[in-house]
Amino acid sequence: MAASKPVIVVHGGAGRWDPQHGGPALDGVKKAAELGFDLLMAGGTALDAVVEAVAFMEDTGIFNAGRGSALNIDGHVEMEASVMNGKTLEAGAVALLKDVRNPVRLARLVMENTDHVFIVGKGADKLARIFNVERICATPSNFQLEKYQMQRQALLDGNFNLQKLTNLVRAHPELFSMETVGAVALDKHGDVAAATSTGGFPLKFPGRIGDSPLIGCGTYADNQSGACSATGIGEIAIRLVLAKTVCNYMAFGKTAQEAVEEAVNLVNQRFPLIPNIIGLIAVSAKGEVGAAHNSDNLCWAYMAPDAQKPLAYLKAKFLK
Repeated sequence: MAASKPVIVVHGGAGRWDPQHGGPALDGVKKAAELGFDLLMAGGTALDAVVEAVAFMEDTGIFNAGRGSALNIDGHVEMEASVMNGKTLEAGAVALLKDVRNPVRLARLVMENTDHVFIVGKGADKLARIFNVERICATPSNFQLEKYQMQRQALLDGNFNLQKLTNLVRAHPELFSMETVGAVALDKHGDVAAATSTGGFPLKFPGRIGDSPLIGCGTYADNQSGACSATGIGEIAIRLVLAKTVCNYMAFGKTAQEAVEEAVNLVNQRFPLIPNIIGLIAVSAKGEVGAAHNSDNLCWAYMAPDAQKPLAYLKAKFLK
């Protein structure tokens, strides 16, 4: 069997990227794509590539993941992540993490060292201690606190009525950007993998878990179709099992681009009257790349053998 041509696609989140943060975000996804691609070219697996690309983005502090995670309504961090190996259909996921430096690496440990798929809270923290996973300070940074105060004040201006959140998202999407990070890749052996990591929806209720650690919703990979990572409002992706839906479309013969476009159109059709921000990246088992969104922006990048450097954008195929 001929070797496949490696390819990696990464995203830094859907939402609205203003000029102040758009430049650093583009630089971040470029470096993540290049890091993952270098691993692929050196013979690394698709799983290696997506985990390390996502871990890099968790470390930047630019995105809503790892060091840059959004705070919940109580002002605390609750991070989540998942990984999936398309060759074996093995998967690992973690959630409700407070001080793990790289949730995506802990998700991989769940996949490779336990009989489980999804571990949260105290159990995930115990696993992190067993494997000496690196920690970070649980105290929010000044940047995290500034965003939290802006978001909280917006809610307070709505007379403490949390039902106003829907209107706030529509009126001020810049406050609620879904800067989840993710990556999908195809390696030389023809294997695909996907990984996704996030701090979750800003001002979320404590204990809320989104789509990012839910296999099939925010992350999915299968060698018979391809791999997908989602970003946006997690509840939408959960209700449509969106990452698996994209992979199903590819299994039925759609290209990666056709698959993500059809999935975003599905979101628009099924949820037209509520905030439905979604961004999707995908790679097919054939090495095709796809990216689409219904948000103002999608920060994403990809790299393949015919490119001298990673290509990065703040928009893909916009569908509203």
